[in-house]
Amino acid sequence: MASAVDICNLALGHLGDDATVSSINPPEGSAQAEHCQRFYPIARDMTLEAHEWGFATKRANLALLTDTPPPGFTYVYQLPSDCRNVIDLVNPYTIVDVPHNGLHWHGYGYGNEPIPYELETLANGTQAIYTNLAEAQIRYTFGVTDTTKFSAQFTDAVGWLLASYLAGPVIKGDVGMQVGQAMYKAYLASLSQAKSNDANNRRRSRSQAEQTPNWIANR
Repeated sequence: MASAVDICNLALGHLGDDATVSSINPPEGSAQAEHCQRFYPIARDMTLEAHEWGFATKRANLALLTDTPPPGFTYVYQLPSDCRNVIDLVNPYTIVDVPHNGLHWHGYGYGNEPIPYELETLANGTQAIYTNLAEAQIRYTFGVTDTTKFSAQFTDAVGWLLASYLAGPVIKGDVGMQVGQAMYKAYLASLSQAKSNDANNRRRSRSQAEQTPNWIANR
């Protein structure tokens, strides 16, 4: 698996820069390493927030707060500290009817209708989520920093986005701006492929999860 330094060198390679960095935290002393230290976390986090990546998705019970919710909402929960994007709220007690081969089985999972919510920051700085769902669970994207968790396609996308950020300080001037735009276009293409691959993998996982349960198959 690629490390953060590998991704930085990938980005520099996209720019045609012959230099390689060996450390960005702390930076080894080269200008390229210092630029990578500044821009790599931004490129990584921007790419994380661009999609509901399977490797960066969590489910958790929300902690109920005692604050008074605004009109229209019943509950105030604390948002998980590592939450980057909310995917949805989940009712853990919803019974879902799953058809399979003409049969139906029941399990706990997602309802058909999305659960309304709003996000706000409380006066004390706490990130809160308002909803009418009791004992709510949350599915969310969290900030993954361990590069061994990244898929290969995600790594490629981060490399292209980082290259778009590095083009200005590394190449400079109008040429740097043009190269940066080209790198960003390459990022969008790589990101699209990464999203498709991730969605296909998750679709296969859901399909396997929806296979006939043993208690039905053995009837």
